[in-house]
Amino acid sequence: MKSSKTVITGWALSGLLAAFLCFASASGKFTDWEGKAEMFGHLGWEEGVMFTIGIVEVVIAMLFLIPRTAFVGAILLSAYLGGAVATHVRVGDPFFVPIIFGVIAWIALGLRDPRVFQIAFRSPSEPTPATSNQAPPLTTD
Repeated sequence: MKSSKTVITGWALSGLLAAFLCFASASGKFTDWEGKAEMFGHLGWEEGVMFTIGIVEVVIAMLFLIPRTAFVGAILLSAYLGGAVATHVRVGDPFFVPIIFGVIAWIALGLRDPRVFQIAFRSPSEPTPATSNQAPPLTTD
């Protein structure tokens, strides 16, 4: 059973991560500012593409916050952050921040929903949480 402090911590981390993605990161892709073209050009992206990437970033952050879609949101967020890592590695920039955000996302989701940790840290011989709670198959005797 999960404690309320654990769940609150998970939601707080999730909210902070989503706020960063939507307001600090994506907002820079939606607004014009001095040096924007040069910075994105250095990364190999045009400004128009960055607008689309900003939309993707906001959608993924919202999926991550909705309990029913949070697991898919975390997977998509991992893929998005993997692209950020690849982009920064390609141009020789530091690339550890997206990795840290990805780890934080999965920890936050695991604190919100302990099944995430059960899947990640179960032994190979244990049934998955999804199958262990299922009723036995019906028989037609």
